[in-house]
Amino acid sequence: MPSFNELSLSKDLIKFPSVTPVDAGAINFLSKKLKSLGFKCKILEFSKGKGRPIKNLYARLGKKQPNLCYAGHTDVVPPGDYNQWTVNPFKPTVKNGYLIGRGANDMKSSIACFISAVSQYLKNNKKINGSISLLITGDEEGYATNGTKKVVEFLKKRKEKINFCIVGEPTNPKKLGEMIKIGRRGSLTAELEIFGTQGHIAYPHLTNNPINTLVKICYELKKNKLDNGNKNFQPSNLEFTSIKVDNKAHNVIPATAKTLFNIRYNNIQNANKLKNKINKIIKRIVKKSKCKYKISYLESGDSFLTTPGKNILLAKKIIKNVTKINPVFSTTGGTSDARFIKKIAPCLEFGLVNKTMHKVDECVSLKDLKNLKKIYFNFLKEYFK
Repeated sequence: MPSFNELSLSKDLIKFPSVTPVDAGAINFLSKKLKSLGFKCKILEFSKGKGRPIKNLYARLGKKQPNLCYAGHTDVVPPGDYNQWTVNPFKPTVKNGYLIGRGANDMKSSIACFISAVSQYLKNNKKINGSISLLITGDEEGYATNGTKKVVEFLKKRKEKINFCIVGEPTNPKKLGEMIKIGRRGSLTAELEIFGTQGHIAYPHLTNNPINTLVKICYELKKNKLDNGNKNFQPSNLEFTSIKVDNKAHNVIPATAKTLFNIRYNNIQNANKLKNKINKIIKRIVKKSKCKYKISYLESGDSFLTTPGKNILLAKKIIKNVTKINPVFSTTGGTSDARFIKKIAPCLEFGLVNKTMHKVDECVSLKDLKNLKKIYFNFLKEYFK
């Protein structure tokens, strides 16, 4: 039975320039490693909708229940300007007790820690009282349409049951052990375009300026709080991310004006409720201004909350024992693939420290790598007792 070291495996994974949606060989590499541990591996490629085909991996060891699943992603965000890095982002380097490279904490090293923990667990345990599985996608940082979402649909069709899932996203703000994510806010993005009447700026009475209407709508959408949040979630929040008027002439009132905005919302809201509220405000204002409008929505996932039960409380106890920090339960941050997995299994999110993710010189401390492996190993040991 092979044994995998968390640092060596992290380096191997970081070497693949798997900038979403490019796989660069990372999924095949993981499949070979897991097969050597006895896992049955299925590479699933999906290509519907936007973007190029995405490779995903579902690997399972054992046939019995319960099935403990680890979920993660091999795709990473672009490194940006290589000259700003102190190392080549795809040539992982250890400096001053830190591993530097793109994906070091988001989240190739987390995958490495779990596989290393599994290899250690299998050396000590010839039989498992259940199954261990991994759901690895190459589409978490991208559109997320041909990744975990599709794999979950595949598993449902196959009636493959997952009893509990650990999502290895980097959850800790500053120190390993600070935070376990037990839910996430929903995300709703909207693109709104207002159509007015173009004309000469000196004759405004012969035109209908769409910018005026758009500004009124933006003000109305932003001025009132959506809600005050609750004990598990912060207040829902709407933010404008872009206002665009394609007009290069200083003496022409434009025909159209466009805005993009996003709402991160808690479990008081849902996408339909928010869309109804937004549409009412827009209709009321455009009716007065006699403009026309077009709006499109993109739902990235509703909010969800996993009530802390036996397994989440077990994880909290193990994390505290290893790190000497009592982790808090949180629902902060952006979306993650847990929003898809929660449809088939209860899950928690716990991984590395996230303060350098998506940044130049993304890094993880070697101490944290050892401790995360230890946490995952201890969870495997206790879960299958």
